[in-house]
This record gives sequence, C-alpha cells and structure tokens, in this order.
Amino acid sequence: MDVLRSAIQPITHNLPKPIADLGESLLGPICYKTLIYNVDLSATTCVKLAISKGLGIGIIGASSIVKVPQLLKLINSQSAEGLSFLSYVLESSAYLISLSYNVRHGFPFSTYGETVLILVQNIAIASLVLKYSGNGVGIAGWIGGLGVAGAALFNADWIGDERLSLLQATAGVLGVASKVPQILTIWSEGGTGQLSAFAVVNYLLGSLSRIFTTLQEVDDPLILYGFIAGFALNAVLFMQMMYYWNAPASKDTESQKLEKPIAADKKEMARAVSSGATPSYASAAGKSPSTRRRG
Repeated sequence: MDVLRSAIQPITHNLPKPIADLGESLLGPICYKTLIYNVDLSATTCVKLAISKGLGIGIIGASSIVKVPQLLKLINSQSAEGLSFLSYVLESSAYLISLSYNVRHGFPFSTYGETVLILVQNIAIASLVLKYSGNGVGIAGWIGGLGVAGAALFNADWIGDERLSLLQATAGVLGVASKVPQILTIWSEGGTGQLSAFAVVNYLLGSLSRIFTTLQEVDDPLILYGFIAGFALNAVLFMQMMYYWNAPASKDTESQKLEKPIAADKKEMARAVSSGATPSYASAAGKSPSTRRRG
C-alpha cells in the first residue's frame, strides 16, 4: 500500500483546481484530504462516504435514461397494456413532495437528484398512457394539477416546514402505494404487457442503493423507511417480471384472439344464409343437409 501511495500521491497533490474543488465539495475537506490527497484508505467512515457519493452519482446518471425504454415501448406499440395510470400519478406525487422536502431542507443533491429526472419521465409516460387509453383530453388536467401542487410545495408561505414534514411522511406512503396498482394490473392481466424490464431492474437496484446512501448521508427516518418499503415492492415487481417473462399475451388480448374466429364464422354463416349456400363448416362437421335428406 505504501508503494501504491507513493506512486499516486504526486498525481493527487497536483490535481487541477476545478477537480480538487469538486472532490472537496463532494467529500468534504477532511475526507478529501484523507482519501484523495493523502491516499489513506484506512478511514472507514470516509470510504463509506465515498462509496455513498459514487452510488448517488451513479443513480442520478442512470435515472436520466431509466424510463427511456418504457417511453420507447409505449410509442412503438401505441398501447398502454399492462401499465397503470394510477401508479404513475401516485409515484409522481410522491416524487414531487420528496423533491420539495429535500430542496427546502438543503440535503446533498447526490441523495435525491434522480427524483427530478424520474419525475419528468413519469409525466411523459403517464401522459402517453392517457393518450393510448383513449383519454387524451385528460393530459392537460393531469399536468396542470401537478404544476399547481409543485408551486404550493416549494412555497414556504403556502406550506410551512411542519406541514411539509407531514407531507413527506405521506410521500413515503404514496411511493409505496404507487407500486400496488401496477402489481395488481400485472396480476389481473396475466402478463407484464408494455412494462419495461429495464425500468423494473433499475428501480430495484436504485432503491437498494438509496437505502445505503440515506444511511450514510441523511439522518432522516422518514426518507429511509420510504426507500425500504419501496425496495420491498420493487422486489415484488421484479419477481412478477421474471414469472411472466415467457408468458403469453394478457387475458384480454387472448380473449380478443379467441373472439376473432368466432366472429369470422358468424359472418360466413350470414353470407351463406343470404346466398342460399351451405356453410363450409357444415360439410366438415358431417353430412350436408341435402345428403341427410337423401339418406
């Protein structure tokens, strides 16, 4: 370790000022000097902080694309099958409350930055779910209501700190509850439909990582309990995704497929009756009417 330290220290002692300032702002003066400047990895507290910061930045980076595959699946299929609009409403509400709570309390951006990116993507996905469900007129009301709620949450004169703390506790419940409609939708339809596996896996890993970063950087049980509960339900979604991975189309889709040949047979019968011809399936089932008369 001493050999490695002596080889790295000439570099860490001469880092460009912008990089050094960024490192110090992330880790703090003490941990930056210990880990980066002196290359001393024996300080376990600083090592845990560095891991937490790295995970936080990784989560924020992944969040910028976490729901892009879901958006693409919706746009390409033009179907909202397997997706619950209520789930996105509840989740977006929880993220909006959590974002305002973190910003107003001055917590490190690395512990909540993904909420901004996921919230924007949620708004887009929920709007597409409305559109492809035949309720496009509701998009304006959905976005407008979210905007009004955001303006109130970020205004301390409208919603004080005490009430905001109460709302943050509610946000944890909403975040957990947002998974329930999606879980029930998958169960009732017998398949995951247009739900993105990439988004499900990233949610599972992200919620697990957030438990660690919250324990290291944020002394707030309201946020911690929300992430723990979220991880549990994300695990249920992940197991559903695995169970239904090779499942056939949903029950509704299967019933539609079964109805098509029945409808075709009815049309054929109608044409046969109107023309006086014998339906093609009558002879396949046995003797034709004329044959039975001759017999």
